[in-house]
Amino acid sequence: MPEGSSLTGGRLKTLKKTSEKSKSKIKTKKLYGKLSGYGYILPLAIILISFYVLPIIMSFLLSFTKYNIMKAPTYAGLKNYLKLFRDKTFLESVKNTFIFMIGVVPIQTIGAMLMATWLNSIKASFLGKFVKGAMFVPVISSMILTSIIWRILLNGESSPLNLFVGMFGFSPDWLGDTNLALYTLMGICIWKNIGYFMILYTAGLMDIPKVYYEAAQIDGANKIQEFFKITIPQLKKTTIIVVFLGIIWSFQIFDLVYSLTGGGPGNSTITMVMHIYNVNFKQFNTGYAMAIANVLFLINAILAIAQKKFLKVEE
Repeated sequence: MPEGSSLTGGRLKTLKKTSEKSKSKIKTKKLYGKLSGYGYILPLAIILISFYVLPIIMSFLLSFTKYNIMKAPTYAGLKNYLKLFRDKTFLESVKNTFIFMIGVVPIQTIGAMLMATWLNSIKASFLGKFVKGAMFVPVISSMILTSIIWRILLNGESSPLNLFVGMFGFSPDWLGDTNLALYTLMGICIWKNIGYFMILYTAGLMDIPKVYYEAAQIDGANKIQEFFKITIPQLKKTTIIVVFLGIIWSFQIFDLVYSLTGGGPGNSTITMVMHIYNVNFKQFNTGYAMAIANVLFLINAILAIAQKKFLKVEE
């Protein structure tokens, strides 16, 4: 009996050690699984923190300083933010940006929806495929290339567009007239972006069940009634995305303005981002430029939150 009991006790100890080792292995595997998950997202996290989070923090901190790049920043309190209300150029840039947004967003939204609806009705034809491809070409073209092409089309009395409108007795200075330059930029922006939003609407139209249209046709509804009673309500989520994207892009407009007018003539086409560029890289007033950038960041953040709220309500 003593020998058997000692043998049994040895087995129990061995079993305990084995179970403890297996438990520790399971814990190690679980820990490794958790850490490996973080390891996969670590490269992306480093990129996001380096190029998004840190610049936002630095921009916020520098906005409270007097900093001109050449000298070390010195604390200035709220002076940069108080200066915004006295800066006529800043107020002009805000006004121009809002005018740009109010003019561009409704036209490109309605235009993209109408184009997508029309193309959806002829999508199997050669014309539908050709128009869809042609409408998307400006989207994939770089803004600098687009600006060069439009400068050729618009500048000078001998430009193609001026030769055409000259046949009707007009000779506009598209980019040099203070009353016309901003609206010219708005038209170019609509021409470039409408193809992108048309694709979004085309994707939204594909999600509408055909049963709705078949039922409407049985009830005797015509195409116009189908459009207002079925198409528009079913595209509400897409419209929210298109509208808010258009607003955000309008507030961020820079490269088109920089390439074609540089904010001129005068300040007739200066936008918020263009003003930030001028203040930072021409006047070397980085602290004040960061204050303007933070105002723009706040506007974009509010728009992004509002977009999510609207989409949640629709869901």
